[in-house]
Amino acid sequence: MRAHSLTPICIFDFEDGRAIPVAEDWPAAAPASGAGFRWLHLDLSDPASADWLHAHIPPVAASALAQAETRPRCDPLADGILLNLRGVNLNPGSAREDMVSLRLWVTPALVVTARIRRIRATDELRQQSDSGRGPGSVALFLSELLHGLSHRIETVSLELDDRTDGIEEEALQGAGDMHDRLSALRLTVIKLRRYLHPQREALDALLRNEAGLFDSAGLVLLREAVDRTRRTIEELDATRDRLAAVQDQIASEQVRLLGRNSFVLSVVAAVFLPLGFLTGLFGVNIAGMPGTGTPLAFWLLAGASALLGLAIVLLFRLLKWL
Repeated sequence: MRAHSLTPICIFDFEDGRAIPVAEDWPAAAPASGAGFRWLHLDLSDPASADWLHAHIPPVAASALAQAETRPRCDPLADGILLNLRGVNLNPGSAREDMVSLRLWVTPALVVTARIRRIRATDELRQQSDSGRGPGSVALFLSELLHGLSHRIETVSLELDDRTDGIEEEALQGAGDMHDRLSALRLTVIKLRRYLHPQREALDALLRNEAGLFDSAGLVLLREAVDRTRRTIEELDATRDRLAAVQDQIASEQVRLLGRNSFVLSVVAAVFLPLGFLTGLFGVNIAGMPGTGTPLAFWLLAGASALLGLAIVLLFRLLKWL
């Protein structure tokens, strides 16, 4: 007797471009007709999902799909492929760069997708299937899924590129402090790249290890989806490099301003150093100081100090220190 009753997010059988909903409490791992393929979408927060996985797919794949934390990967196992992917997090109140995981087990007759947090790409496939339309093969299913994932990643990448354009313009115009915004933007790009680089490797491994799982037409679309992911990663790399260049430019400008201010202070100190020595010398209160009995002595000293200061400034100008 089973401890839990499975309540999947959706189950569809796909045959000849048609999507047929399946109503089974404990679905089988293949379509009843033996033609086409079955898509089973699971919510891993349902305890019965792990029971079904361990009952119907290889133990290694079942354990991998049920893990709480995953990274992008692609591994051939038995008669199928274990595939972990990531998509941008579009759930309310979440940061998009905190990417959500989608776990897949793919065979010629079965596609199992499992998630913890909602993913828009699978929601689109589900809505399309609800209307009675569906991909004609497993390869087409994966290509549509990858298209949905990569489209949203690309949208976020283009937005980051636009924000980088704005920060570059502000930096060239010498705008105010943008350190916090620049740091936040770089952190977003770094987080996206951290997931997408292994995802690119996983998709490359999918094309290498498909072992006749996909038909030729599906492979063409699948390669296009993988290529789109590659382009998105290249755009993120370019955005990262541009942000690093902007940060270097801002740091150089700050060093330049600091050097200029230090130079000005050094020149002012150099001007007033001899004047300070002169006034200090005449400020000693000992016998024999010249001018102590002359009423004009103070004004003569002040005038001499002014002339000395002007002479030092002219000398600095002549030496091109000012």
